[in-house]
This record gives sequence, C-alpha cells and structure tokens, in this order.
Amino acid sequence: MKSSSLMVAALLLAGLSGILYWSNHHPPEKDTAKSSAETPSKIFTFNEADVFKIKIKKKDADEIVLTKDASGKWEITAPRLLGADQEAASSLLSSLSSISADRTIEDQANNLNQYGLGGPVLEIDVTDKHNKIQKLLIGDDTPTGNAAYATRADDSRVFTIASYSKSNLNKGPNDLRDKRLLTIEPDRVGRVELSTKKEDIEFGRNKDQWQILKPRSLRADSTQVEDLIRKLTDTKMDLTGSDVDTRKTASVFGAGTPVAIAKVTADSGTQRLEVRKNKEDYYARASVLNGVFKVSSDLGQALTKSLDDFRNKKLFDFGFDDPSKIEVREASKTLILTRAGQDWWSDGKKMDSASVRLCVDRIRDLSASRFMDSGFGTFLMEITVTSKEGKRIEKVLLSKANNTYVAKRDNEPALYELDAKAIEEFQKSAGNVKAAVASAKQN
Repeated sequence: MKSSSLMVAALLLAGLSGILYWSNHHPPEKDTAKSSAETPSKIFTFNEADVFKIKIKKKDADEIVLTKDASGKWEITAPRLLGADQEAASSLLSSLSSISADRTIEDQANNLNQYGLGGPVLEIDVTDKHNKIQKLLIGDDTPTGNAAYATRADDSRVFTIASYSKSNLNKGPNDLRDKRLLTIEPDRVGRVELSTKKEDIEFGRNKDQWQILKPRSLRADSTQVEDLIRKLTDTKMDLTGSDVDTRKTASVFGAGTPVAIAKVTADSGTQRLEVRKNKEDYYARASVLNGVFKVSSDLGQALTKSLDDFRNKKLFDFGFDDPSKIEVREASKTLILTRAGQDWWSDGKKMDSASVRLCVDRIRDLSASRFMDSGFGTFLMEITVTSKEGKRIEKVLLSKANNTYVAKRDNEPALYELDAKAIEEFQKSAGNVKAAVASAKQN
C-alpha cells in the first residue's frame, strides 16, 4: 500500500516537472495576444494641415464631400454646394486624426460581412494634398454596444473603435453646414440699418465708437449696438424640425407679422435679413441663402428695441480714462481740479486723492433716466471734463425745473433727464473735496 502511494506521488511529481519545464520555454501566447490586442493604435496617419478633402458615405444617404477652397476654408461641395461650419469641419478632422483601434479582432479577415463591413454603415475617406487617400470602413456595433467593428480599406485586420468615435464621425449635411444666416464677421461690420414698423435707425462705426446716424445724429450706446450686431451675426437656422416643417416655413413666414429688416454692411458687402413673427415663433429670410428658417426669440426681441434703447445715456464719454482736469462752476462757487501724475491739485494745493476720486466717480456715473425734447430750466451748474491728454473736452450744463434735473451736452440738441439723487450725491462729493493732509516732519 505504501509503495503504491509512493509510485503515484512520483508520477505526479514527474508530470508537474514536465509542465513547469514546458511553460518556462513557451511563454503564454494568449496573454501576449491579449496585450497586443488591447493596446490602442492610431488608425490614420496624416498632417491635418495637408488634408483638403473629406468624404462621408453612409448607407441609403447621399455622399457628403467637404473640400478646402483656395483660401483654406472648408465648404460642402456635395450633395450640394453649401457653406461649411469651420469649427464643425475642424472638429471632424481632429476626430479622424486622433481615432484609435481599441482591439484587433482578426489579423487576416476573410469574411467582412459578419462584421457588417461588406457593405459598411459608414465610410470615411481622407485625401491629402498629395492625393493620398485613406479609407476607414465602419460596420456593425459589437454585441456589448459600446464599440463598433472597423477596418481600413488597405488593411486585412478587423478591429473595434469606441462608440463615441463612431458618433463623432457619423455626420450629416446639417451637422456640417454653416448655419449662420449672415456670414459677416461682427468685428468687420461698419454700418447697420434697422427698419421696423415704428422707425428706421442707422448706425455707423467711427473707429471703435458707434454713432446713430438716423433718424438724426445722436450718441450711441456702443454696448447695445454691438449686442445687436452679435445677435444678428450669431443667428443660426433652426434645423431640428422635420423636412415637412422645413417646407412649411415659407408659408408660415408669408403669413407672419413683419418684425424688422436689418441690413449689415462690411467691407465684403451688404447682407440683408428679414424677420417675421408667427404666433410665438420667429422666422427669417436672408439675402445670402435660399429658403426661410426658424430663428431664436432672442433675435426677434433684439430687433424690437426702440431708438432710445440704443442711445448713450451717460452724460460723459471719458469712461474709465483718468481725466486730467475737472471744472465745476455753480452760481456762487467754482471748483477746478488738475491732475499731475497721480496727484490732484487745486488753487496751488495738493488735494486729497480719495475725495477727488469719489467726485470723479460721481461725474462718471451721471446717466439719463430718460431723454427729453424740451424742458431745460434755470441754470444750476456747468461741469467740464478734460481727458485723453487734452484731446477730449466735454462740457455739460445742468438745470433744475421744479423737482426735475435736466442736462445738455455742449453743441448737442439732446436733453437728458437725471435722477435727483445722483445730482445730490455729486454735489455732496464736490463739496467734500479737500486738501491733502500734510505729512508730519521727521526729526
């Protein structure tokens, strides 16, 4: 019995020794293959700047072709000529450049149909300036649904790519087209004409400042004008509806109530946008596009602003520039402040900078509560501000009629009604301007 047990043990020991010897001389192929298969590898190798054409072919859909024009901008040349969204095109190219194979399923695939690659769901062709074409074929989703089978046209391997990579490449014309209704860059706009039922307004740019030209020459609130331009140039067509809805927009537009016609002019020319409202929705027709498109209510509301909404309500234009001189003249007293470097002086005395800054801030904050055509009453005071190294001098006269304060800028017909509290706070700050405290002499 004992010798029998020893025999079995010896045989087991010999078998284990043989397995150990074999394993030491034959590394596990499965682990090596797994390591290789799970190492992501880039699918495309190209310089993004060299790519000039991208084709997207999908089952049962027209082929989409993106091509760079002579200036280096992308445009859609198929299925029909359309302007391209430059950011969307660049994002697509970036997705192609960075896409990687997650796992290799077969090194030598003989039957592509089992992966949906015989008639691929999606084919992407990339052509560079040397006419080298690289093709990616994307087939069915994997059973787990978090990846898709793919192959290159010049490669016998079948691999998987992440589902999000497939989504990033699965684009249609509406995803890639330029959805802007006006294709002028906002910083190139030099003139805007706005025609509504109530009034016609025209704005003109003088360097970095906007001016109201019509119905008459008036100071414009540049922030308000630039906000209008931004809304006009940022307006994009709403393509989320069905094809039936898109076809109906023309008749809906025709039956709508006119809101405004905007003409935007840059050095490249003038573009026109007509906006109408039907029930609660806004629709627009642009001069550079065919068709009518639904647009956001933000644009419609921006176009309904009145002339006064675009007028500059501030009494002074010096803004955050540091004035070099302030003069306040009232019936019984005069305050003249002159700046030298960081110091303020009055009548040969150095003034307390904090009290002067408060006075300047109160002048800077003077703003109209509304505009008036008449009503300038008894003279109250005159404020003159010199800034821009003496190149800009602004003089404002203030009056009081009953409980109303009215101001007018020198050489301008416009009248500004002011809040009484703002005038009182300014008068208080001017009265509190004081001389600087002399520093104690050191022994």
